[in-house]
Amino acid sequence: MAPERDEPPQYNRYRARRRLFGGAEEDLGGSGRGSAEPQRPRSPRAPAPAGEPKRVSRLRRRAPLRARRSGGWRRWLRPRRILPSLIGLVFAWLLLSLVLFLLSSHFNRTSLPSNVASVLDSAGNPLTSANNILVLGSDRRQKNSREPGAETTGFGRSDTIMLIRTGGGHSARLSIPRDTVIEIPGHGLEKINAAHAYGGPAESVSVIKNWLGIPINHVVEVNFENFPALIDAMGGVTYTGGCIVSNLDGGSADGGFTLRLSAGTHHLDGKQALALARTRENLCQRNETDIQREEHQQALFNDMKAQLLSPSSFLRLPWIAWDAPPAIISDMSGTELLAMFAALAITGTPPTHVLAPTGQTRLPSGEEGLTISEEARRADVARFMSG
Repeated sequence: MAPERDEPPQYNRYRARRRLFGGAEEDLGGSGRGSAEPQRPRSPRAPAPAGEPKRVSRLRRRAPLRARRSGGWRRWLRPRRILPSLIGLVFAWLLLSLVLFLLSSHFNRTSLPSNVASVLDSAGNPLTSANNILVLGSDRRQKNSREPGAETTGFGRSDTIMLIRTGGGHSARLSIPRDTVIEIPGHGLEKINAAHAYGGPAESVSVIKNWLGIPINHVVEVNFENFPALIDAMGGVTYTGGCIVSNLDGGSADGGFTLRLSAGTHHLDGKQALALARTRENLCQRNETDIQREEHQQALFNDMKAQLLSPSSFLRLPWIAWDAPPAIISDMSGTELLAMFAALAITGTPPTHVLAPTGQTRLPSGEEGLTISEEARRADVARFMSG
């Protein structure tokens, strides 16, 4: 009688359902696609003959691949992989912004008149060497402006006159009131802002550097036509000060823009910031002098810089980089402008010193102007150059 043989063991084979992020997920519920199905018995395999390679089951061959798939997304969540990825994204974002700034500087920026270069003094790179930069803002209005007395042709008078000393660790600002009376060659005693109307930025550079006795290396003019787009790209600016009511281009009644700000803090969009920068007469405080108007502008420009250095501006950086060059008219190239901005960011925001008037005078035209004594002017210039 033949010996009784053991029955081979019974096996159940289960199908696997693929996970969302790779790998396999067994479904032992017994229903649907992943249900368990009884399989026919499998007899034990005989050992492979000597010299013949062993067979590896398909399931065993695929096991490492499945393990890699299931653990791949976990590996990317490890801190040592997240940090390099974030650094790479930040670098790419900055590189994109840099390229957009240089492209916009080449194609969208307006150049200064060619005669400006002949009156500027040479200097090194604005990042590593001390540079004196004259910042001007023209009060020339659009041709369709209905504002009484507004200049719509020519260069216009300079609405903003400020000197910035930066580069090589230097940091100083000196603001010149536009109603300051000086001697303009060929025109006699005039307000200093009239130099721009007579000969544009070149005349302003010549008059100011001779009057102060300092070199001027570069000029930056604010292009007010494109100024609102830059402010909007920054997400607006915050202004804190007294009440202001002014009419730009004749005010809203004549198709212009009317700015109304109560005393306190306000978040301004591009049009509001432009109206504040160009405010000639504050209807809310009619006794304001040119000094107060300078302070309003300085508060606006200081907040623009603070906004540019804020974390929120990093997310807007490509748009800011594209809209900044059209708002600037300068003799500097795109790379020099970047060096200037870098120097300003490194040295911080120094307080703006206003060239303080010491008296008043009446011009032949009947206008009242401000005078500054020789002693006061020299003291302010020495402070600026040592900054």
